[in-house]
This record gives sequence, C-alpha cells and structure tokens, in this order.
Amino acid sequence: MDSRRWIIAVLVTVSTHSMTLNPAGQMVRADELKTLDGEWTFVEDRTEGRALEQLGPPMSSKFSIKVEDGAVILNGHGSGHKDVRVALDGTITEISEPKTISRYQGTWKDGTFKYDVTFERIGSSAPQSIRQITRSFRTTPDGLEVSVKVDPPVVKDSVGLYRHAEDIPMPAAAKASIGDMAWLAGAWVGTRSTGATNEERWSPPLGGAMLAVSRSVNTSGKMFAFEYLRIVERDGGLIYIAQPGGRTPTEFVLTEVSANRAVFENPRHDYPNRIVYELSADGSLSATIGQIKGGTPRRFDFQREINN
Repeated sequence: MDSRRWIIAVLVTVSTHSMTLNPAGQMVRADELKTLDGEWTFVEDRTEGRALEQLGPPMSSKFSIKVEDGAVILNGHGSGHKDVRVALDGTITEISEPKTISRYQGTWKDGTFKYDVTFERIGSSAPQSIRQITRSFRTTPDGLEVSVKVDPPVVKDSVGLYRHAEDIPMPAAAKASIGDMAWLAGAWVGTRSTGATNEERWSPPLGGAMLAVSRSVNTSGKMFAFEYLRIVERDGGLIYIAQPGGRTPTEFVLTEVSANRAVFENPRHDYPNRIVYELSADGSLSATIGQIKGGTPRRFDFQREINN
C-alpha cells in the first residue's frame, strides 16, 4: 500500500470509530462509551452481605447518561437532578450551590467509566466537612453495573444492576376480572403518624373498571397531594393505573389476587414498583408501596368511612 492510501485508510478508521484520550493518554473509542447512553432503571441490589430489608439502589432509582465527544453528561446523579458534564481528560467540573461546592472528575479505563465527586460544605469547620463519592459504571451482559464508594465511609460500598426500561421483562399477569376487586370498593380514610389524613374513594366494579381518587390533607387542613387511580380489565387480567398529581399515567400489572389481597407490579418503574392492597379480618384496609424485592415498604392504613 502506498503512503497516500495508508493515510486515507487511517483517516477513515479514525472517522468511523471516533476516539478521545483519557488522562493516561489512552485512546477511548466512542462506540465503547456509547454503551453507557440512555436512561437506566434500578433492577437488583448486588451488594454482598445485605439483609433483605437493606436491599435498594446504590444511587437514584432512575438516572440517565448521555455521551458526547470527550465527556459524559450525567442526569439524576446529584442534587436537583441537574445535568453535569464530566470530561474524560481529568478536567475538574466545579458546581457551586448556596451551601456546597461539588467537584467532578471522570476517567474511562478498561471498559469502565468512573468519576469522583467531592462535596465541600461552604463556611463549615466541622469534622467531615469534605466528603467524596466514587461511582463506577460498567456495561455487562446483564445490564449496567454501578458501584458506589463513600469516603468517609458513612455507608458500606454498594453495587447495583440497572437496565434500560425496555429491557426489563414485565411480570406474568394473573387471570382476573374486575369483580375480583369488589372488596376494595368504598370510601377509605386513615391518619398518618404526623396527623395528616389520607383517603381513597373507590367506585364499585362496573363496565370492566373501578375508579378512585386519593387525597392527603395536612394538620392545617390543606391538601398537599392527590392522585387519580383506576383498575381496568385488559387481556384477561387487571391493570392498576396511577396518576399522582394528575401526571402521566403509570401502569402496574396484577400478579396476585385473592378474596382480600391484590398485588400489582411494574419493574420498569423507578419507585414504587410494587403496590399491595390487603383487607384484614377486622375490616380495615392497608395499602403498601415499595420495591418488588427487599427494602422497607411504606404502609398506609385505612378504615371504611361510615356515613351517619
């Protein structure tokens, strides 16, 4: 091959596989970095030695990464879910906020993107006013493996698996009709430990659906949350549809049902991805939200409202 043809071949190769340099001067192929691209949803806690109730995501339940020339854009990795640009050449990105300064420094080596973020409290002379978190991201056949290390070690190092939502299989649906949920119909009211009240008002099953509205009111008598709810028949099963604050609907598949208990799941949703309703023998109702596996779920207790 003559010299001109060799130069052209090299230029074509570099153009096809765009590259950048890491701090060690090693070439990083853009197509390797691109495996980090997209929105990632927590799937599984892979931290060794954790009890079931301790299982949970090592960072946000959902975050996104965008790869651009020589840098990675992070969203959902810090406070306020703001975008942070982390260069791969060792350059420090500094973000100033009213009470803290955050400094990000990233690298790419051996198929792993890693960045250190140091948080410094402004005007603080207290011990541990400087804290560092190291996060590593590595694509595997199972998904994106994320490890987190905190220094000083206020928590143990943790490892979790994330996937793109479309790559997370939905659970098998239980066979059921809307009549199987008739026990949920009625007006249910409850009081939290804070004194705030919750209510869910479910219509009787009719036309293949049950409809509800949920409302939470604080001790000052002001509503601070509401939600539109539906349970509808679909393909021989039931779908629970939630719209907190009237926002975009999220669907959960019925996976278990009995005469007094129903479980709805959506592993593609960040949190919650499991909702359980259960009617007790004394006539009270509980609604529990949390993770499909592990963690500490949140429980809301209700009594049936009695009209005089």
